[in-house]
Amino acid sequence: MAFEIIDPNKNQVPILVSVPHCGTEIPESIRAQYDEKMIAFIDDTDWFVDQLYDFVSEMGIKMIKAKYSRWVIDLNRNAESKPLYNDGRVITALCPTTNFNDKHIYLNEGPSQEEINQRISSYYYPYYDQIRLELTKLQKQFKHVLFFDAHSIRQFVPGIRAEKFPDLILGDADEKAADAKIINTAMEVLSNTSYSFSHNHPFKGGNLTRTFGQPEKNVHALQLEMAKLVYMDDSETKYEEVRASLIRKDLKQLFETLITTLNQMNQ
Repeated sequence: MAFEIIDPNKNQVPILVSVPHCGTEIPESIRAQYDEKMIAFIDDTDWFVDQLYDFVSEMGIKMIKAKYSRWVIDLNRNAESKPLYNDGRVITALCPTTNFNDKHIYLNEGPSQEEINQRISSYYYPYYDQIRLELTKLQKQFKHVLFFDAHSIRQFVPGIRAEKFPDLILGDADEKAADAKIINTAMEVLSNTSYSFSHNHPFKGGNLTRTFGQPEKNVHALQLEMAKLVYMDDSETKYEEVRASLIRKDLKQLFETLITTLNQMNQ
């Protein structure tokens, strides 16, 4: 299985949380292609994001999380590897051959198109198909549903921009992926925390948000990008309980408020 499903512990609410970049596994069949020094610590991983959000099951929210590393295939990219941005930043491919700092991760040139197609079939489409299935099941119970894509990033990634990132970045494809009521609800909560906050800049949501955010069909999508220092230690390598507990309180408030807004929309 290319992903894991975490079922809610109480009656389900109309939200599905996705964690597409927490995976760390590399299939044994392709592991020898990689530079062992690079995959000893896969730097572009959204480390511990699934752990950070593990409270959602107690709120009636189902989670889907990736098993394999984004260095196998990036679930938040276009299947044809079309760039998400055109502003000069480093954009890694569907099957990356470098990290975000342009360091090569393979011993050779990287996977052939035939192998990329195999990875799409084995790992990429199953993730999308499962999300589609889960959202369809939710819409049998609720008219309006929310797809929430959870991410994290190092505070500094020079290949993307010279300045440090804000702590929290809400993306909704320039307000095209969700109804204004949902966007405004999220912005109200996130902009009133102790963390620095930005909306649609420098990230406006990846391919998952842009694919599943169809408010005209009552399916809404948000992406939350989070600086790793918010919940990890200063080295951005270890989960930091005190920091994590603080942001978890704000995330719980965010979901509580989103649930209230969705309930109002579903009346």
